[in-house]
Amino acid sequence: MPRTDQLRNIRTARTRKVLISGAGVAGPALAFWLNRYGFAVTVVEKASGLRAGGYPIDVRGTALEVVRKMGILPRLRDAHIDLRRLTFLDTDGSEVASVNPHTLTGGVAGQDLEVRRGDLTAALYTAVRDDVEFLFNDAIDTLDQSGHGVDVTFHGGSRRTYDLVFGADGLHSRTRELLFGPEEQFHRHLGYCFAGFTLPNTFGLSHETVMWNAPGRAAALYAVGDTDDVHALLNFAHPEPPSDAFRSPEAQRDLVAAVFADAGWEVPGMLAALRDADDLFFDRVSQIRMPRWSSGRVALLGDAAYAPSFLTGQGSSLALVGAYMLAGSLSDRDHTAGFAAYEHHTREFVTLNQDQVGEGDAPLFPTTARALEQRNHMLRNLSTMPPTEGRPAHSALHLPEFVPRT
Repeated sequence: MPRTDQLRNIRTARTRKVLISGAGVAGPALAFWLNRYGFAVTVVEKASGLRAGGYPIDVRGTALEVVRKMGILPRLRDAHIDLRRLTFLDTDGSEVASVNPHTLTGGVAGQDLEVRRGDLTAALYTAVRDDVEFLFNDAIDTLDQSGHGVDVTFHGGSRRTYDLVFGADGLHSRTRELLFGPEEQFHRHLGYCFAGFTLPNTFGLSHETVMWNAPGRAAALYAVGDTDDVHALLNFAHPEPPSDAFRSPEAQRDLVAAVFADAGWEVPGMLAALRDADDLFFDRVSQIRMPRWSSGRVALLGDAAYAPSFLTGQGSSLALVGAYMLAGSLSDRDHTAGFAAYEHHTREFVTLNQDQVGEGDAPLFPTTARALEQRNHMLRNLSTMPPTEGRPAHSALHLPEFVPRT
């Protein structure tokens, strides 16, 4: 495309008003890049503000280049958790192996980041808050594309019209439901459920994770630095989604307690803490797989379009990369061509990362005694194993350079 045509398209883009649903990772990242390309951006978020804290998340590979381009890499380096040790325990509580986390993830010490999710969202929000409108404590109620734009009705009762709308509202996306229908048709259950919560750090843990395993069950304690609390994770095999458990938090607590009733190590204390936890997060381990990520003037990104599950450690990284690719694809194109380019250039990277885990075969969570024995053998011999050949999935995409705002 000639340079004059590119500039003409950028000037046109400056008049386009867009709405992003979700102020987690994908939403503010997309807002940053769309604002840079001249779009007038509004972000709507159903929560009353940014969610602080949260489990640590990884930023590595191609996503590191995205945050570097955004200028927030130094802030994230300051927030880096620096997990130093990952210890695995057998069913009887004896130590199987204690390893450097990078040895398992294929990451690079001194380069990859691990930060609290709240620290990442705060950095993204700070980078865009002066240039982007945020509507907290509200959400999209209806979308109507019958006109020349997208007519949006909000839960709060207001109505606005946008040129484009983006769903960055997570695994259980309301935008996706309005656009494509019920979640079940895109949901891929990976055969596990999990409960996450915090409890007092009475274990003397610091900058480390300790994980106990039995066939089909795992209990982990994660100490983020020298803190008074630790993150707890109880993960267990469940071939079918436990629909009854989603009725209430008490039903979820009952299910987890029943699954781990005879477990040893620190699990009895974890179950007692689970009963009183006010930050319980329970869900099935799953992915979202869609044949297309857009319809008309509405597109999806992040977990709403291609959640990879926490088993891959790539959810936030895919959100960051997807935001960069989606905004860049629209920087010098109309929405039809832009959405097509976004899918064409991003889907292989997404699929490669989603394929790192299959149904019921997460390496860290073996479901059979034989699989657990094989996993433990691998861990004991990890230091003698040759490095994996080829480019890792999290670094498999080279970021293209897009036309910047002039």
